[in-house]
Amino acid sequence: MKENLKRKISDWLRWTVFALSVALIVFISVDTFMQKPFLTNPVYMRFQLWVCIIFIIEFFAQVFLSERRWRFFWRNIVFLLVSIPYLNIITHYNVQLGEQELYFVRFIPLVRAAYAMALVISYVSTSRIVGIFWSYVSIILMVVYFSSLIFLEQEQPVNPGVPDYWASLWWCSLEATTIGAPVNPVTVVGKVLAALLSGMGVIMFPLFTVYLGDVVTKYLKRRRAEEKLREAN
Repeated sequence: MKENLKRKISDWLRWTVFALSVALIVFISVDTFMQKPFLTNPVYMRFQLWVCIIFIIEFFAQVFLSERRWRFFWRNIVFLLVSIPYLNIITHYNVQLGEQELYFVRFIPLVRAAYAMALVISYVSTSRIVGIFWSYVSIILMVVYFSSLIFLEQEQPVNPGVPDYWASLWWCSLEATTIGAPVNPVTVVGKVLAALLSGMGVIMFPLFTVYLGDVVTKYLKRRRAEEKLREAN
């Protein structure tokens, strides 16, 4: 298969996964805001099943298109594992899990969705550094958003400090920036999210400093080159 054709097929697959990822995020968001029981919603269950199937097909198609297939397979196997429709399997085989466990299982495909969105953002960027930067930004924003949905679901019934979604989003944003929020989580899930978001902020935000440093360095180099050129003329 010609390289140009392989690239076009790979790009088409990426954009397909990107579009389905956005649709899945919107579906889960609407259900969370409207407090719909997703297990009894046949439309959502059917939609997630087909999204997961397409994610799996896309994974094996990318393996086939890769020059080093086994290397690609093992390096990206985690994305195959999170594409499995666990929620549909659990429901079909009547596996008994608690409501909280099922809620988290519902978010597993979003790991694949977040990766797909970050990959597309990186792909359309003008340079490698810019692509990496915006990939990290998109990952941070998606983690904060997903965490705000989970925090709202878990904390709103028992925590008076979380009256609505915006309070949940504000709490997650402050935790991710390591500033700390005035609201203390009550549930175990909320406390775990606080630790995870703070840890992510400590790891991820220094990357912004590296990116800005690179931008400033390139700008100064360009200015010096322009000044030297003017002096030479």
